Amino acid sequence: MNFIKLHRNFHSLQLVYRTDFMVTKKDLLRNLPKVDECIKRLDEDSDPEVPPAIVKLAVQRCIEDQRRRILEGEAIGELSDDAWRQLFTGEIEKQKRPNFRRVINGTGVVIHTNLGRSLLSRKAAEALMQAGAHYSNLEFDLATGKRGSRYSLVEKIICDLTGAEAALVVNNNAAAVLLVLETLARGTEVIVSRGQLVEIGGSFRIPDVMAKSGARLIEVGATNRTHLFDYERAITPETSMLLKVHTSNFRIIGFTSEISAEEMVCLAQRHGLLVMEDLGSGCLVDLSRFGLPKEPTVQEIVKAGVDIVTFSGDKLLGGPQAGIIVGKRDVIERVKKNPLNRALRIDKFTLSSLEMILREYFDSNAALQNIPTLAMLTVSSEKIKKRARALLRRTSKYIADRCVMSLMPTVSRVGGGAMPEYSLPTWAVALEPHDISLNSLETDFRQLPVPLVGRIEHDKFVLDMRTIQEDEIVMVADILSGYFGKGPVS
Repeated sequence: MNFIKLHRNFHSLQLVYRTDFMVTKKDLLRNLPKVDECIKRLDEDSDPEVPPAIVKLAVQRCIEDQRRRILEGEAIGELSDDAWRQLFTGEIEKQKRPNFRRVINGTGVVIHTNLGRSLLSRKAAEALMQAGAHYSNLEFDLATGKRGSRYSLVEKIICDLTGAEAALVVNNNAAAVLLVLETLARGTEVIVSRGQLVEIGGSFRIPDVMAKSGARLIEVGATNRTHLFDYERAITPETSMLLKVHTSNFRIIGFTSEISAEEMVCLAQRHGLLVMEDLGSGCLVDLSRFGLPKEPTVQEIVKAGVDIVTFSGDKLLGGPQAGIIVGKRDVIERVKKNPLNRALRIDKFTLSSLEMILREYFDSNAALQNIPTLAMLTVSSEKIKKRARALLRRTSKYIADRCVMSLMPTVSRVGGGAMPEYSLPTWAVALEPHDISLNSLETDFRQLPVPLVGRIEHDKFVLDMRTIQEDEIVMVADILSGYFGKGPVS
């Protein structure tokens, strides 16, 4: 190499160029540092708690990334020693950081599917810790000393709360619908209103779930109007069930009509059929007294005489991901015996946290305070405004030279496929940075060790204080003040 001289000491990596030659891609590739040499230098002052495998992986990835940049023409010169070290240490920190981690939700969407849906109550979170750290009576009957059933740990509680004769819990509501239909309607016809053929999260559709169960879908009515005679005309000797799907994730308004659960039950009884209702985002408390739209409660549907009802545990119920099945005892017993139930069963973590959430509902007023989802949905606008003012007081004067902070009235969403047309009046803290774009700000906040997720609205970055918890205000203040250059203010 007569035109380039490489000093390979890691702490003094430098290049000397002859001005009459250009450095080629081949030269740049040849002069990339060796993995073993980099690891050896990093080991001299690295954190002893970082596993060597993480250090090696970080070094390899950084060098490979630089190799890619050279080949694609992005890199036109050598990196300095300090630049390499920054790349390595940054990648090591990235590798140490869990992929699944806490996020601060400033979007205002209470049941945010992408951010983990419902938050657990303090008691439910403590139950999770106990379930993970200690042995438990998961399938051990403490009364007899023999093998027990995991479902018995929550079945009676569910029945006491809903008025159902029996209950079963599986890993999510789609699984509950699949299991019930596969058990009760495989190879037969199931009649459902055309206007209720919903698509749920992840592009899964009710017709697709029904097809997998082996049931034959019979659509009746029109998209906006279905009458009792539509169901009755469709009944044949091959019909086993009438299915009602609560359209919790969308609304058809205007010239509409659908039959009630009571009407469907009466029709089914005349023909010896089963009635099933998929509530989707089922709830145990009537939230309409807080100004929210009226949603049917599980208790109301059970009382109407529906044979089997399915709903989610992690939406309006405010618990962990689960699919809860309630109904008539003889029907539920048939579902329990289905071998598919084994593949869909819940684990000890779901059981332990679900039980604690359900127990909260024995005192509905306490549930509204203790279950975060319910608390966020029913909190007063004035209390949210007070929370926003607290963040402003802690932060605005420290970042005023780089960003304007202000109080902003806006709206939150329920989320989780519930009450889609309803807006919750709320208060937010709005950021208007002087020297950075809103898109860059939004991206930077997502890359933090504890990501802060908000939304861009009216040319401002907005943090909706409905979904930022009381104990997160100081953390958010520290993030903002640290990002804009003044350091923590707590």
